[in-house]
Amino acid sequence: MTDHRLVLGIDAGGTSTRAVVTRIDGELLGRGEAGGGNPASHGQVAAGAQLAAALAQALSAVDPAAVVAGVAGIAGGRAFAPAVLEEVWQGAGLGCVPRFVGDALIAFVAGTPEPSGTLLLSGTGAIACRVRDGSVEAVSDGLGWLLGDEGSGFWLGREAAKAVVHTLAQPDSRDPGLLGKLVTAELLGSPQPFRDLNDQAIALVERAQSAPQSLTRLAPVVNRAAEAGDPTALEIVREGARHLVATAARVHRAEGPIVLAGSVLTSEGILRSAVRELLAAQGDGPVRTAGSGAGAAAWMAAGEVVNPAEAVMHASLHAKFTGGNPPLSASVPVTPV
Repeated sequence: MTDHRLVLGIDAGGTSTRAVVTRIDGELLGRGEAGGGNPASHGQVAAGAQLAAALAQALSAVDPAAVVAGVAGIAGGRAFAPAVLEEVWQGAGLGCVPRFVGDALIAFVAGTPEPSGTLLLSGTGAIACRVRDGSVEAVSDGLGWLLGDEGSGFWLGREAAKAVVHTLAQPDSRDPGLLGKLVTAELLGSPQPFRDLNDQAIALVERAQSAPQSLTRLAPVVNRAAEAGDPTALEIVREGARHLVATAARVHRAEGPIVLAGSVLTSEGILRSAVRELLAAQGDGPVRTAGSGAGAAAWMAAGEVVNPAEAVMHASLHAKFTGGNPPLSASVPVTPV
């Protein structure tokens, strides 16, 4: 007999907010996506609005009151006043109050059903966590783009922009190569009429100072230039990999797998390959790649309501919950996102 109880999973970060609604068995019934839901970055009102928008999409084809459990992983979630979240949950008409957990734990669970192990995340920021028995026990880095996050998307972009600007601004400035062309095109648009290379450097500096978070967009650019053999990009990628592995080493223990998460480490490319090679060389144990964070949150929510006799079956469904974005059930008309 099909269990028609519904669970909700939410994964909200600085760039996007994702929500999924599934049955207890992992059958996907609805999903939604909206903008960044980190209240520390965007403010409570704006982040709450994005959270509500993602929820509305995910719940559009189901009865919200049938949701019996939910887990929400929200980056910077402690900055939310309880009243703001309560308004979001009530506005969605949920039959439960979702349990709030840190986004780092969601990222770890997205890669493994094991209760213990290590998370190494590189997206906009970078952090490593040691997880034991389903709780974060120790943290390394995650100190933000001004003071830390070494090996993150922002760090990669900043290092690339810095290298290009320093090359262009020298008295005997020269063409900064492929990396310089890609960085300039991404930050300033192409083509641009520059009087000379120093003028180009000044334009890049002004752009970086006026919109520092735009440097995060350069992470794929660095990877692309490295794959094409640009020597500066290759060195930045290698240094980023060394930083990330060092961050993980500060918290990693032999217990459990290492889960790679975040857009930088879940995307194919030289940096992810370099990180995996360094981890393998150190003999740090199995390495996994995170899947759907929202799906992981839904899996955690389902685990809260299954009975002990169903625990083994629930663990075996982890891949179904976290396997990305499978097709929606053909029998359920869900509004496309």
